[in-house]
Amino acid sequence: MSVETMVLLVLAAVAVIVVLHRVAERTGLPAAALLTVFGIAYAVLPGPNLDLDPDLVLTLVLPPLLYSAALQSSLLDIRRNLRTVVSLSVALVLVTAMLVGVGFSLFVAGATLAVGIALGAAVAPPDPVAALAVGRKVGLPPRLITLIQGEGLLNDATALTTLTVAVSAARGEAFSAWSALGEFVVAAVGGVAVGLLVAYAVRAVRRWQQDPLTLNAVSLATPFVAYLIGEEVHVSGVLAVVVAGLVIGHDNSRAISGASRLQTHAVWRLVDYLLEGFVFLLIGQQLPNVIGGLDAYETSTIVIAVVISVGGVLLIRPLWLLLTQSLPRSLHTRLGGEDDVDADPDAGRLNWREVVVLSWAGTRGVISLAAIFTLPLVTDSGAPFPDRDLLLFCTFLVVLVTLVGQGLTFAPLVRVLGLRADRADQARLRNEARAAAVQAALARLADMEAHEHDRADDQAIATIRSQLQARLARYHHRLDLLQHAEAGQIPFSPQYEAALRVRRAVLEAQREELLRWRDAGQLPDEGLRVLERELDHEEGLLPAPRSE
Repeated sequence: MSVETMVLLVLAAVAVIVVLHRVAERTGLPAAALLTVFGIAYAVLPGPNLDLDPDLVLTLVLPPLLYSAALQSSLLDIRRNLRTVVSLSVALVLVTAMLVGVGFSLFVAGATLAVGIALGAAVAPPDPVAALAVGRKVGLPPRLITLIQGEGLLNDATALTTLTVAVSAARGEAFSAWSALGEFVVAAVGGVAVGLLVAYAVRAVRRWQQDPLTLNAVSLATPFVAYLIGEEVHVSGVLAVVVAGLVIGHDNSRAISGASRLQTHAVWRLVDYLLEGFVFLLIGQQLPNVIGGLDAYETSTIVIAVVISVGGVLLIRPLWLLLTQSLPRSLHTRLGGEDDVDADPDAGRLNWREVVVLSWAGTRGVISLAAIFTLPLVTDSGAPFPDRDLLLFCTFLVVLVTLVGQGLTFAPLVRVLGLRADRADQARLRNEARAAAVQAALARLADMEAHEHDRADDQAIATIRSQLQARLARYHHRLDLLQHAEAGQIPFSPQYEAALRVRRAVLEAQREELLRWRDAGQLPDEGLRVLERELDHEEGLLPAPRSE
């Protein structure tokens, strides 16, 4: 494929991503499902197509996506729900791989257990991108968001390590359960160690250099450095990326300036937007590859293999969640938290609606396809790798059924169950925190006033105190309204909405005047950009209408 053709395909993909995201916004359908369906439609048309290169995906696509997700996750929330997160991201992945592998080896003619476990490991880890996008839009409770995030961050390392062990056995290498367990532990512990090492190295760089552009460049390089170091020392590069992202994200509030945070956040949002779009288009385009080698199999064999893989993925997850929720209550206390099973007997438990939603959030994605595409073409003896084409097809169907089927029905399911976060309670908490922050600022002003006697400082302190007191009054007024809000509803305040409209109108008038100056030749473009940036930051502080 020529460079010109590649550039045209990339530009066309960007256009498709933009259009389908717009369609998703207008219709409420998940963009991931729309992009995948479009990729399938394009794949059956004549013309150039893109093949999935597993090494490219695992090295260039997976690390930044995982790192960005880790930056936006909460290390404290994951720690509070650690048992459930580990249950889903480690135990459930291993159970899924084993059960799918056993079923495949028992009911598919000629299949071995190692080959079946390889398939199970590939289809076991959910890709939470689609579920999180829908969940945030429909307002899932924060705890479910944390569980979906935490599972998605940690399950890839479990699945890829299991896949490596299974492929080694399928290729004819000596296999031992104890050696496999040891390999898994070393990969996990080593991945955590590499992630911590990279995180502390980034912390040292931040102390040495605070320039936003430099820190942004370091941020973009960090996931690749963590992944490559992990792979080079033969531990889990995926886990290294996740651990580095969680620690660095937890440290961001103290370690870097506001300008750096704003810039880094904007860059990673763009990276996510484009990479996720390309990934889902790429998934759909693999249809010709996965059906190309099925002629060698009988229809009954294909049907049995598909039923085992798709059925296993859809059934094992809810059964596992129901099983873990039936365990003794003492096992549901949260690690690192203050909940006590005696004080709250249901601490840590999921109710039936949460189990249903969490079960339906197990959409699979590009990690499953990239993993199964890493299967070698031949074994150590030179024979073709057993059932490789059948494994590719089964994995593709699992991804398609979960990503499109569950993705399209996830939002309606959440709405039917009525499982939504208490928006009024969330807004109340944020306004209480805002009020506390302003009170801390007023206390700091009082302390400065008591120890400094510069007249200019007195005037500055008086001005800033007046602004803070006005802001504190607004927060207290908002809290009064929220105290009387109905469950889950943020009260409408005509005065609040009117104030927002006035502030936006004032900002727009300032922008129009600055443009008039620029067009009249009184203000250079460089000066315009500086002043526009000031107004943009001021506008960024305004909440959306009818918000908290």
